[in-house]
Amino acid sequence: MKVYIYKGGQSLVAKSGVGSAIRHQEKMLRAAGVTVTDVWKEADVVQINTVLPDSPLVARRARRQGKKVVYYGHSTMEDFKNSFIGSNLAAPLFKKWICHCYRQGDVVITPTEYSRELLRNYGLYRKIYALTNGVDTEFFHKTEQASGQFRVLFHIPVDKKVVISAGHLIQRKGILDFLETARRMPDVLFLWFGGGNHALIPKEIKKAVAEKPENVIFAGFMPPVILRDAYCGADAFAFFSYEETEGIVVLEALSCEIPVIVRDIPVYEKWLEDGVQVRKATDPFSYEQALREILSGEQEEEIRCRTQAGRVLAEEHSMRATGEKLYQIQQSLYP
Repeated sequence: MKVYIYKGGQSLVAKSGVGSAIRHQEKMLRAAGVTVTDVWKEADVVQINTVLPDSPLVARRARRQGKKVVYYGHSTMEDFKNSFIGSNLAAPLFKKWICHCYRQGDVVITPTEYSRELLRNYGLYRKIYALTNGVDTEFFHKTEQASGQFRVLFHIPVDKKVVISAGHLIQRKGILDFLETARRMPDVLFLWFGGGNHALIPKEIKKAVAEKPENVIFAGFMPPVILRDAYCGADAFAFFSYEETEGIVVLEALSCEIPVIVRDIPVYEKWLEDGVQVRKATDPFSYEQALREILSGEQEEEIRCRTQAGRVLAEEHSMRATGEKLYQIQQSLYP
């Protein structure tokens, strides 16, 4: 069996979670011993990740030629809301469009049971699997060298407490709560990795970013090696997002054994436990409280147990483990 991963429009999603997922799929399939081909004619299975106008056309072409189509359901109406200018107004139309796209697949794969349930409630008459986007545990792992490189790059003293976060500069990612938490903790340095299309960012978000506290640095989009070093060199990773289908950066942080705080939202109910792998919070006050506990150094053994449990969970989402499960799904298309 040979798999073709369709990469049309990849330049538009390269800096997003979808872009990371596309890169992961090739790695995970190769790790599982599956042949990934760049030649359309050779392919038995075509994988599609985007919902751009060309994507359903490619899916239909593949099916006409007798190929099986695996369509990845990365997007939902829920995580489209509160993102860019006009996103809430367009959300119902977006839901109809993604349903049209996903129906072109023989099967649909979405990252979590939470997102699977959302898609099922949309009335998709396709087999829907929940399968993580995975994490490259061989690349994202903690090293002292990476830790030092991060602090040198951003000119951070070794004794300065640092909290990092990542995502597009949009309301859904919790940028406003990030800024409010930073204001509450002026003694701590906060770094945000990621950006977005400036023209699509709402005015209130632009204003909030422009008026950021002095202890906040917006690092912009950085390559994976810089983000990995940041996971290793910072004191905590706080993810403020209000809605996710998974959150690849959370898996990356867990893999690097940095203390992680996530928002207490439905997507994390089934697989991330408060006090086991992560801490969970709901608002700037509870984020501050969780961060103060981590940064105080008074719970060193408890935090060490959480980061070790986080690494174990990340390994369960490794490229090889996920690739083998993906291959099983592909094999089921040819009974």
